Amino acid sequence: MSRNEQIAVRVSEIYKWIEQQQLANKEIAGQCAACGKCCDFESYDHRLYVTTPEILFFVDKLSEKNIKKMTGGRCSYQIDNKCSVYDYRFAGCRIFSCKGNADFQSELTEAVIKKFKALCSELQIPYRYVELPTALKNFLIAEHARQ
Repeated sequence: MSRNEQIAVRVSEIYKWIEQQQLANKEIAGQCAACGKCCDFESYDHRLYVTTPEILFFVDKLSEKNIKKMTGGRCSYQIDNKCSVYDYRFAGCRIFSCKGNADFQSELTEAVIKKFKALCSELQIPYRYVELPTALKNFLIAEHARQ
């Protein structure tokens, strides 16, 4: 199995673990109403941070040619108030719900960060935890430099 395949499998496992935690804690986890408000980061006063394995997973699933730069405060993958990358969305998107308990979401986020750090250590991937616009921009810059 290639390193990219290993990363994809392991990130998928972490995402499934998030879902299991939410199902086990339905009453406080909150459920996304798919209203799209939180995808407008600036107006919602929301910031989305992503880890290195998540970006690698995202790029692998979307393919490099479909990576978009974020030019404003709204996620560039939200189209007609819907997430166009829902199956590949990041842990922060999976965890956050405007109707959920903030303490539960914070604790779940911390647990997930530990899992991603351990994954990076195990697979010898540099660990980064950066805002989504920066992660996408850095990927596009690196991709441009390779061409």
